[in-house]
Amino acid sequence: MSTEPTFPFGQPTVWQPNPRWIAESNLQDFMNRHSIDDYDALHTRARSDLAWFWDAALADLGIEFYEPYSQIVDLRDGVEFPRWCVGGKLNIIHNCLDKWQATPTRDRIALRWEGEEGAVRTFTYAELHAEVNRCANALRSLGLGKGDAVGLYMPMIPELAIAFLAVIKIGGIVLPLFSGYGHGAVVARLADAGAKAIVTADGLFRRGAVTPMKPTVDAACADVASVAHVIVVKRTGLTDAPWTPDRDHWWSELIPRQSAAAVTEITDAEDVLMLIYTSGTTGKPKGAVHTHCGFPIKAAQDMRHSMDLKPEDTIFWFTDMGWMMGPWLVFGALLNGATMVFYDGAPDFPDVGRVWALVERHRITHLGVSPTLIRSLKPHGVEPVQRHDLTSLRAVGSTGSPWDPESWLWTFRTVLKGEKPILNYSGGTEISGGILCGDFFRPLKPCAFSGPVVGMDADVVDEQGNPVRGAVGELVIRQPWIGMTRGFWRDRERYLDVYWRKLPGMWVHGDFAAIDEDGLWYILGRSDDTIKVGGKRLGPAEVEAILNKHPAVKESAVIGAPHPVKDQEVVGFCVLREQVQPSETLRTELIDLVTAELGKPLKPRTVRFVAALPKTRNAKVMHRLIRAAYLGEPLGDLSSLETAETIEAIRRSV
Repeated sequence: MSTEPTFPFGQPTVWQPNPRWIAESNLQDFMNRHSIDDYDALHTRARSDLAWFWDAALADLGIEFYEPYSQIVDLRDGVEFPRWCVGGKLNIIHNCLDKWQATPTRDRIALRWEGEEGAVRTFTYAELHAEVNRCANALRSLGLGKGDAVGLYMPMIPELAIAFLAVIKIGGIVLPLFSGYGHGAVVARLADAGAKAIVTADGLFRRGAVTPMKPTVDAACADVASVAHVIVVKRTGLTDAPWTPDRDHWWSELIPRQSAAAVTEITDAEDVLMLIYTSGTTGKPKGAVHTHCGFPIKAAQDMRHSMDLKPEDTIFWFTDMGWMMGPWLVFGALLNGATMVFYDGAPDFPDVGRVWALVERHRITHLGVSPTLIRSLKPHGVEPVQRHDLTSLRAVGSTGSPWDPESWLWTFRTVLKGEKPILNYSGGTEISGGILCGDFFRPLKPCAFSGPVVGMDADVVDEQGNPVRGAVGELVIRQPWIGMTRGFWRDRERYLDVYWRKLPGMWVHGDFAAIDEDGLWYILGRSDDTIKVGGKRLGPAEVEAILNKHPAVKESAVIGAPHPVKDQEVVGFCVLREQVQPSETLRTELIDLVTAELGKPLKPRTVRFVAALPKTRNAKVMHRLIRAAYLGEPLGDLSSLETAETIEAIRRSV
């Protein structure tokens, strides 16, 4: 079924758990209270009795209900459509903010914000609660309420968190949108959700320049009749956007005059609180449906159990609210009574040390990055890291794309001094967090995950659904979990087609995965990006890791191109480091490097040199677009593409 890859198998163990950290962990406390002997026994019990586990997880998080649920999960409609917290009444904002107001947590910092220009603002739980109440009252004054969808098209500023929480407080449906979306992407999502309002900003800062946002919203509203109100935050001072009386409202005029006290709408535990749209290869974007007892609970449980987030900790993930890690950050931090950090700006402005400066200034304990970001910072060397005090860090989290060993080891040794873990984290928008994660309990090898998050009955299987070990297969989930999407918005059949019909009874996630001889897990890229050469399956990440080792290569992407005999051949695309010039000699070196490590049958057809790779706005390389551009095929949905010029770079390389 698969070739024996050189990566990830055979990697050395480089980090061992600290017994004291394990003893002091949230998860060990959870096991002690439930008389569970060890980590493996916990996973076994959680898989064998999912109702027990999720009931216990809700209690561990201290989740309060207005009315208790009668049943934790009801599977009468099948594993594809479980109902959770049956009969329970719950607005998650009560647990994020309201309940803390009678405790010492009200005086703890809930949100620390820094802007690219250097401005800093902080909000205690009490202050954030008051601002959310003011915003909720403002939304209600505009006639918005339970079941109404409200779009958020904003940079990562405090008002974004406030609006996000306020929409949910009034029983509305929050619709987070990437701050870099263009007109078509905004229209598609607002129209599909039937949005009644949108909150935006006049513009945003990136690398010292100002990008307008209000004109994009104005153009979108002309095509979406349901939008009756636009609330605008003054972020940059741009004043040349047109103003529509009765529809448009300045945040600074509407919100501050409201009362700091507001009632939280009582909702059913399974009422919809959020739609997050993800792009597919074809067709319109998919709206993942999330509920009050779903996404927020899974996010908080991942942070609490796998990442060991404690109330005194500070977590920052380099993200946008339009990517699921934005809502994940807000819900997970607040439900755990911890501090979250928002940063609005570029990661390398005014210099490449900005990320490490953020850690030092805000005493961040959990730093979330993407391997792509690390690959862009690593060529600048260790000095930008070493000039900052990073001793506050307990761990580095990573998500968004597969690691290569060199970048993982650079982060482990340079940022974490070889002493603390990298919490590799992989799941998705429809998961509400992670399927797999690193943790404080198991040894780590480069690029590895400790294993499934507790409560996730994950496996790696072949095409028939049989478990495989020591080889590459499909990542699947065998049982439902509380955070799973309740389906795609108004598109039941597409949801079933995407996740459930390939291997009936299993959630097929679409990732290429492997489990090594020591039980550590690896994600090797999207399974629909799999390259098949002469019957052998090859993950793009395996070849990319080899190419990225060459000192001339900054980053790379690999696709499979059709071949009349071998089914497919490997084609590589490399972005070279500064001052390195493309040449036939270098091309041959790279082809020979891959061939030497993988064998002659897997010799690449060619390696192309490009100025940049097509990526999403959350830094994932878009292999499907590279393949389509290289082969001259239709490109499909481009709404998540960060820079259109990168497609032309691929085409020019052909």
